[in-house]
Amino acid sequence: MFGVVAMLQFKIQSDSDIPASKQLFDQIRFAIASSQYPPGHRLPSTRQLATMTGLHRNTISKVYQQLEEASLVESIAGSGIYVKAQNNEEISLPESPLFTQYPQESQLVHKSLDELLKQGLTLSQAKELFLAIIDWRLRCSAQVLVTVPRRDMGAGELILQELEKALAIPVELVPIEDLDKVLSQTKSATVVTSRYFIPEAESIGSPHATRVFPIDIYDYGKELAIIKELPRDTRLGIVSLSPGIIRVAEILIHSLRGDDLLLITAQVSDRRQLLTLVRSAQTIISDPASYSLVKEAILTVRDDLIRPPDVICSEYYIGEKSINLLKRELGLG
Repeated sequence: MFGVVAMLQFKIQSDSDIPASKQLFDQIRFAIASSQYPPGHRLPSTRQLATMTGLHRNTISKVYQQLEEASLVESIAGSGIYVKAQNNEEISLPESPLFTQYPQESQLVHKSLDELLKQGLTLSQAKELFLAIIDWRLRCSAQVLVTVPRRDMGAGELILQELEKALAIPVELVPIEDLDKVLSQTKSATVVTSRYFIPEAESIGSPHATRVFPIDIYDYGKELAIIKELPRDTRLGIVSLSPGIIRVAEILIHSLRGDDLLLITAQVSDRRQLLTLVRSAQTIISDPASYSLVKEAILTVRDDLIRPPDVICSEYYIGEKSINLLKRELGLG
């Protein structure tokens, strides 16, 4: 129903300062957030992960419990652990040009309507409910708020920049710690955040009847493929606005290459560390917002360089599918 997804290879570095359970939790969470594990996908069994990672099955079970507590997965008795999703069954539809034009969408509407009727609503009441929800979503689209924890406002800035470019409408960045206060002064809005932060954003938005929209982050497949092929002992620099991206990059790269590479990281706001990085790194991977500042830093220290580093700019932070879905959600495409 959801297609076949090849099993990802999770790797645990036993000599890392990061606890093994934290390494595994972050790798699975990244796979979900980047849609490498899409909604409805069945996660590997504890036995499979134990074989793959060398961790005890009890440790893996605790990681799965943490993922479930974070509302990222759900356990189905006798079946396994699944990324949260809805199960859409086929429904026989009458002949209609609109149904023919949108067959899958019509299936979803009919199934939702059947569920409402099972709950005791009449067709008229269901119609009123659908129209009220559509009206609410249209009102919410009038104001778009991006929210992330204050500790990682860099990630929010990346989301904001990409949304403003893609949507061509004003977008406001709000720390998640201030979200309740902002929403209390707002009649309606759509709150956008990464799946990393969706449980907290939803708990704040729900009392305000606010639409909270989760976005999938870019899977960095192109960049990880480049990293995989780098020669041993390459000095690799990672530059980003977001400390969260840097932390995830450190875990993924260490899991992929171990100690084969010398990894240097810098937040673009730390000018001194950035200059140190561009003097030392042979290859630099940067997020889009930091790219121009990385190039500027290289020009600043060019007299100190024997050979300028290769600079690779990640194209996106948000997955293209999420951008398109949000456009439709806001009535922009």
